[in-house]
Formats: sequence, structure tokens, C-alpha cells
Amino acid sequence: MREMIDGSIVIREEVQEDQARVFQLVKEAFIDEEYSDHKEQYLVERLRKSDGFIPELSLVAIFNSKIVGFVLLTKAAIKNEKRLHTTLVLAPVAVDKAFQNRGVGAALISFAHKKASLMGYGSIVIIGHKHYYPKFGYQKASKFGIHFPFEVPDENGFVIELKKDELLGIEGELVYPKEFFEA
Repeated sequence: MREMIDGSIVIREEVQEDQARVFQLVKEAFIDEEYSDHKEQYLVERLRKSDGFIPELSLVAIFNSKIVGFVLLTKAAIKNEKRLHTTLVLAPVAVDKAFQNRGVGAALISFAHKKASLMGYGSIVIIGHKHYYPKFGYQKASKFGIHFPFEVPDENGFVIELKKDELLGIEGELVYPKEFFEA
């Protein structure tokens, strides 16, 4: 599955040959982020080796044969006393500085949503900017009774239902792949 934006940017699955460029792209995209440990590029490497990794949901945006954007969705779960409910975590989204504010990140997120939905996934959780993610339909995770295993300001914890009522009656703690917590 591929998508073309404005006839010039193509979104496709990441392949092994992309990984060095993705590492650099993610590093550069987060270098000035205030709320970052500036190690997201290493998280991506760990997640690729995890049980939660879904190759079809590791996506790159290409412009003139150059990778200018990246998004990764990884399997996670919402855990309560009764069960584990499968969800996805969106992390990270990275766009080359020269291509920021030009719709590349939005296109990657929208394409990732569409692809995840077609693959049968029903929801995605993210910690992110309070003004950015609601544009895509994300709502506060607290509205659904979903909380994080560490402190997250309510205005930064989000979830989106890719299937109507996917999270009806589902509440609990988000269980990330262990690779999110390794150094």
C-alpha cells in the first residue's frame, strides 16, 4: 500500500535500506524538542526488534528519492482487572526540518490510521502536543478511563478509535512494549 501526496511525496513501508536515514531523521527531528530525551532514534531501533513491531506500520515519506518523514505504530495493550485489550501506540512521528509545516506529518499520520484500520486495529494511543493531535480525531485518553504507567499531563495523553465504540467499556492502564523503557 502506497500513497502519493501532491504528486511529489510518496508514503510507503520502511525497508531495511531506509533504517540509517530514518535513524538520522528521527535524531534531527527531535533535537530541539523541549519534552524529549533526544533518544527517540534508539527507541525506533529497539522497537524494530520487539514483539510489538509491525513492519507494515513502519512508514516513510519520500520526496525526490529522499526520506523526509517517518511514523511508527507499535502493538500495545490496555490492561484492566478483566483482560488485555490490544491497541497501538504512535511513536514517533518525525519530519525533516525542511519539510515541517508542509503536511508531511499529517499525511503520515492519516495514512498510518488508514492502514492500521484496514489491518483490523481499532485504536491508537499517543502522548503528544495538545493542539496537534485533536486535528486527527484524537481525544483525551482520560475520557475513556485510559491512563499511563507514568505521569502524563491530561492534556497530552490521547487516544483515537479507528472503529466506532472500540473502547466502549475498555479502561485501564496502557501497557507499552518493554522496549519503551530500556535505555
